[in-house]
Amino acid sequence: MHVLIAPDCFTGTLTATQAAEAIAQGWRRSAPHDLLTLLPLSDGGPGFLDVVAAAVPGESIATTVTDPLGRQVPAAVLVTESDGRRTAWVESAQAVGLHLLDESERDPAVTTSAGLGLLLRAALSEGVDRLVVGLGGSGTNDAGAGMLAALAGVDNQVLTGGGLGLGATGADDCLAAIERARAALAGVELVVATDVDVPLLGLDGASATFAPQKGASPELAQQLEASLGHYASVVATVSPPPTDLMTGRPRRLDREPGAGAAGGIGYGLLTLGGHRVSGVETTLTAVGVDQLLAAADLVITGEGSLDWQSRAGKVAAGVCEAAARHATPVVIIAGRVLLGRREAMAMGASGVYAVAERLDDVDASLLDPVGSLADRAARVAATWSPQR
Repeated sequence: MHVLIAPDCFTGTLTATQAAEAIAQGWRRSAPHDLLTLLPLSDGGPGFLDVVAAAVPGESIATTVTDPLGRQVPAAVLVTESDGRRTAWVESAQAVGLHLLDESERDPAVTTSAGLGLLLRAALSEGVDRLVVGLGGSGTNDAGAGMLAALAGVDNQVLTGGGLGLGATGADDCLAAIERARAALAGVELVVATDVDVPLLGLDGASATFAPQKGASPELAQQLEASLGHYASVVATVSPPPTDLMTGRPRRLDREPGAGAAGGIGYGLLTLGGHRVSGVETTLTAVGVDQLLAAADLVITGEGSLDWQSRAGKVAAGVCEAAARHATPVVIIAGRVLLGRREAMAMGASGVYAVAERLDDVDASLLDPVGSLADRAARVAATWSPQR
């Protein structure tokens, strides 16, 4: 049997490559006769650049940017050429990733996306005419204001001071930054590859949904919501959004799918003329997944937590959708499974398995993430692989 192993990273424990190798290790233990193809994936979050670089020939350009607290960190830009176009691929998590912060440092009131603006400047300096920005796994919640200021090259403490301070944003803070940032992007197609399709504001928005996992209390999450709402209203005033061709009314960029991605960086990039695409679909296209799926008998995918977010632009859902085109069954192995069987089947999964089946198992699995995942994969293989 030919098995395609195509997981995302298990956030905080394993990269996508490590997860794929652990699953393969366990699978070979129970089904050594199977042919395994490893295909690490990303939804635009951590690991996005590594996945694309492994599949698309190009040049990796090393640079240095700042993390969410302004400290120097290494980063890279992947530059590729195809059909006469020069494309720069950027992974926002290299500059704004939650993994760059210790747990005690997580505070979306003050963390900034300015480092991503520096990374975009480095990408643009390579003379590209297309810029693909992968969004996901951020430790910021500032609607991309810090990114905007750094890309524009303006020194503005309101924009770069974190999400909470955006409640004090004035028109003068935004106007020059937006104009200069747009000038820097002139003639460049801006592609926003997001890991989720949530809006900027509201019960499903960036602050309400993701700020708590970045260190926000319920009270702070509400304050961030108000600050981002004020910021978006100021931006809409100084830079009126384009008109919706269907309704003839101005588009509400804060309500666009993906505007809330990476703490609202999606909104910031949409404001600069970007167009949103699914991060996982972008990755799947780049790695040529259809050809691999056509040759596979079974697909194994996985991620750290299979929950309601998994259905909104994450790798597991994207793999299930792609596999359905080839009638290839998909099995999901996740660190934790918080979806019911019916919900998982609605995604297109033929089977779902948790590494940690009970709360008591979580700590043990985190102590040995490779071994725990390999053990679960071995048991799954015993069920799904024909025995000889």
